[in-house]
Amino acid sequence: MAEPSLAPLIQSLNHPVHQALASAANLANLLPTGTVLAFQIFLPSFSNNGLCHLSNKYLTASLIVVCAIFCFLSSFTDSFLGEDGKLRYGIATFRGLYVFNCEDSGEKDSEKFKLRFIDLVHGFMSLLLFLIFALSDSNVKSCYFSEVGSDWNALLMNLPLGAGALSSFLFTIFPTTRRGIGYADVTSRA
Repeated sequence: MAEPSLAPLIQSLNHPVHQALASAANLANLLPTGTVLAFQIFLPSFSNNGLCHLSNKYLTASLIVVCAIFCFLSSFTDSFLGEDGKLRYGIATFRGLYVFNCEDSGEKDSEKFKLRFIDLVHGFMSLLLFLIFALSDSNVKSCYFSEVGSDWNALLMNLPLGAGALSSFLFTIFPTTRRGIGYADVTSRA
């Protein structure tokens, strides 16, 4: 019995449909899912389940700001396998990758790790998407937008679905090469 050839499998991995599916599979790393989860965990307590007093409004606003900053900055994180085989994490800068978990913890000066325009686009899209999801939450709406009319309620209810679909489409069409913290693919790109 002859062994099957791996050539068709390798050729199919380079097919545009496979590449598009791989980009779609990595949307969980591009979309602010972790930040939204953390936000959803803390929001009921911080907003007093939407029955906001002045202190709850400040707590809720600070939670939104902190999560928004984290969401934006997490778009610039990257990872690679070091020479010693250990996984290294860092944040992209205009000069290279600033590595967090390394003894010399300097910047890894490499053209592929430098901050690019597409990274800024991904960061701002993630930030915008998080803010849309945060402001359309029922606790935030009842805390800050309790007096708005039915038109605004309909907009705030449907905006996350449209924004999620649009950003997923844009992230699939314009993928990033960043392998952030928690990314499943740990192949070496260094």
